[in-house]
Amino acid sequence: MNKHDKPVTGSFAVGKVIHNNPWEGLKQFTAARIALGRAGASLPTAELLKFGLAHAQARDAVHQPFDSETLVKQLEADGLTTLTVHSAAPHREDYLCRPDLGRRLSDDSRRMLLDYPNKKADILLVVGDGLSSKAVHRQAVPFIRELTPYLAMLGLKMAPVVLAHQSRVALGDDIGECLQAQAVAILIGERPGLSSPDSLGIYFTWAPHTRRLESERNCISNIRPEGLDYPQAAFKLAWLIEQSRQRRLSGIRLKDESDNPALYGLVKPRFSDVNPQGLAQQS
Repeated sequence: MNKHDKPVTGSFAVGKVIHNNPWEGLKQFTAARIALGRAGASLPTAELLKFGLAHAQARDAVHQPFDSETLVKQLEADGLTTLTVHSAAPHREDYLCRPDLGRRLSDDSRRMLLDYPNKKADILLVVGDGLSSKAVHRQAVPFIRELTPYLAMLGLKMAPVVLAHQSRVALGDDIGECLQAQAVAILIGERPGLSSPDSLGIYFTWAPHTRRLESERNCISNIRPEGLDYPQAAFKLAWLIEQSRQRRLSGIRLKDESDNPALYGLVKPRFSDVNPQGLAQQS
């Protein structure tokens, strides 16, 4: 450096080196990782640190143990009966490396369900840890509280709520077949994203059995206060349950048209501050 040159100050460096993204103003509308800017060919340090934090939160959500005992206490305080089962994956490492083990019950859990006396319920709810037990801990009980009035409105007999450890989506079909349930909805932690480590998904199946295909299930995803909130998600599932009972099917042949008031039956939105016509757009 020439002795007459002045050193570059920090503020000058920031102004010249870090280039802001023109989409900066859109960040207020989404938690997605947009308008990150750049420093040369790289991310700015602040954004790199935020990425590291989000990645750590996602990993924590995957590996956090499923606290089913706390959920049992909360559900039983609401007057619901519960059962707890395990998939054939004995440990989290097996669950992550062998998805097939998470799709079927352990031998002990299958015997317990087959011996359960009160079978043949109209609807079975399964709460499974999936890939984010954090999502289940935060979202499952508030969602079920929103859903149960709809089930009462339809006059449905509920099976015990089943808490499932090391569960994949298809485990709901195995549990439903053992309990001879007419339909099953499994509430399960979704794969964490970098902006949503606590998102809950629901997969609904008519006449569950272990040979069901993925195309024979309906999915409602991103259930959390920052995404699809509990009242709207509960209405969507209740609408699917009612329509499924009428048509005796689920999956790709049962389209989610819960935003169309012309197709309402007994199930209608119980939340007055939401325009039913906007349900599809808001989801």
